[in-house]
Amino acid sequence: MKTYSVYVLWSTAGKRFYIGLSDDVDARVAQHNKGISKWTRRYAGSWELAYSRAFDSLGDARRFENRIKRQKGGAGFYNLTGLKRPSS
Repeated sequence: MKTYSVYVLWSTAGKRFYIGLSDDVDARVAQHNKGISKWTRRYAGSWELAYSRAFDSLGDARRFENRIKRQKGGAGFYNLTGLKRPSS
C-alpha cells in the first residue's frame, strides 16, 4: 500500500522551516537540496529533514499538511510536530 508523508525541512543556511508532502521523502529532500524546487532553491544544499509523519491516504496527509501550515510557525506548529523552536 502506498503511503504519503508530511515532512518538515530545516535550512541550516536560511534558519527556516519548509513544510511539504511526498510519497518519497528521501527523493524529495534530494530535490530540494539540488535546487529543483522553486520555493527552496535559495537555500539549496542546506536542507535537512527535521520531521516526517506517514499517512495511509493522500487526503489525510493533505489535511495534516494544511493544519501545520496554518500555524505559521506558532506554538501549534511546534506542538503538532514536537520540534523545538530554533534559537536566534
